[in-house]
Amino acid sequence: MTAPLHPQSQLHPQTVDAIVIGAGFGGIYAVHKFANELGLSVIGFDKADGPGGTWTWNRYPGALSDTESHLYRYSFDRDLLQDGTWKHTYITQPEILEYLEGVVDRFDLRRHFRFGAKNEVTTAVYLDREGLWEVTTEAGDVFRAKYVVNAVGLLSAINFPKLPGLHTFEGDVLHTGAWPEGKDMTGKRVGVIGTGSTGEQVVTELAPKVEHLTVFVRTPQYSVPVGKRPVTQEEIDAIKADYDQIWEQVKNSAVAFGFEESTVPAMSVSEEERNRVYEEAWQKGGGFRFMFATFGDIATDEAANETAAAFIRAKVSEIIKDPEKARKLMPTGLYARRPLCDNGFYEAFNQPNVDVVAIKENPIRVITESGVVTEDDQLHELDALIFATGFDAVDGNYRRMDIRGRDGLYLNDHWGGQPNSYLGMATAKFPNWFMVLGPNGPFTNLPPSIETQVEWISDAVKYCEDNGVQAIEPAEQTVSDWTDTCTEIANMTLFTKIDSWIFGANIPGKKPSVLFYLGGLGNYRTILDDVAKSGYRGFELTTAKEPVSA
Repeated sequence: MTAPLHPQSQLHPQTVDAIVIGAGFGGIYAVHKFANELGLSVIGFDKADGPGGTWTWNRYPGALSDTESHLYRYSFDRDLLQDGTWKHTYITQPEILEYLEGVVDRFDLRRHFRFGAKNEVTTAVYLDREGLWEVTTEAGDVFRAKYVVNAVGLLSAINFPKLPGLHTFEGDVLHTGAWPEGKDMTGKRVGVIGTGSTGEQVVTELAPKVEHLTVFVRTPQYSVPVGKRPVTQEEIDAIKADYDQIWEQVKNSAVAFGFEESTVPAMSVSEEERNRVYEEAWQKGGGFRFMFATFGDIATDEAANETAAAFIRAKVSEIIKDPEKARKLMPTGLYARRPLCDNGFYEAFNQPNVDVVAIKENPIRVITESGVVTEDDQLHELDALIFATGFDAVDGNYRRMDIRGRDGLYLNDHWGGQPNSYLGMATAKFPNWFMVLGPNGPFTNLPPSIETQVEWISDAVKYCEDNGVQAIEPAEQTVSDWTDTCTEIANMTLFTKIDSWIFGANIPGKKPSVLFYLGGLGNYRTILDDVAKSGYRGFELTTAKEPVSA
């Protein structure tokens, strides 16, 4: 519940040029751009006790980025990469958090942020008369700003399934997206619900440490090795020397994961050649690499897709020695969710202390004080139950705030069943209100997309300040056209043919809808450049405040 407003704060709210909500990759960079480059007054808010965004909360065992270490970072400052280092090909949660904290201190950004639960933003209301946004925190403090940048995170509004009897369970109930710092599962009997990317990481990390691990699987997914290994100083030096070329390729590619996407059709080569290419990618590692660097039509052609899926299924049968465990973990159908990679997930099930329950064929009936009872009447006794059930992705965090645009329009009413935007960064009737990784933004490695959007927003704000623009917002038709574009591109792929969190299908009662621009980062950046160079085509610019009636 929101605390009552402080009278002094309400009567005399602090007014700044810009407010930034969130202190992850997007919020940190937005504050830097506004404060250090544009010279604007800015306040950043985050309910965590420090910077880090989603990596502050996702402290679960095994938390790891599936982007290579040298690409899961900023590129805007050359010295950041030249001065930095990394230990492995892929970067862990503690390392990411340390890196982001270092960026905040390097650019003297901490003084612009207000951290802690009392500083969680609860409401943001546009004041038509003043042409300002009024933002209220959990503590009841009120602030006003011309611009608001929402960097609330793509994956931060946790999805917690409702299971009968859960409140009676006497063990630990945990969600990977809100993991208590220092929580240790060593020697415990642990249940894990969910086998997406996070679930795979948790299972892989905990399997050797716990007394017993029970993995509850609803939909087995295709996964390939991540390819995490130590890096040498020579490898790091080579990457630093090739800095410009690496980032040039990333920002002009489709998925921005640092490899050249293939244009070769899978069925244009022999089966022997296909399997050679797949094996090479399997050994190299990386989920996006396996899907997009092997052949150019795995995500668009069902026959091509099946060749990749069959290769992974054969690997599952080969790795998991127990035929019944392999059966329960065997993915079927299209290989068309966000491509997963792991650091030994399938191998974990060869351990005698790791069991698997297929909950589509043997559903969870009830949670008791001592564990999980399935429909076969078996009690799976547990000391801890971990939900690796993901997030209400993309628009979930926006819907949890009270956000009102022109004429008091409530964002939830404006979006209805399908969130929308223009370019993934702005929506009609919400002037000077920007989103980083908003609905229908690019589907890529996130830091390069975040940088792209923050830089575009910063340039747009500078344009407004330099040209006396009081308000900038997209026209409704522009938003509609962008939604149609994103839908049209998505329908060219196989991703729309199965239920997936990238379309909101993991949230009960949520209407599945297109949430991403699947046209690639390079094409997206070209569109952004064209919009800006045309004087922000598709946006309505108000150059003077409208007359106020007496």
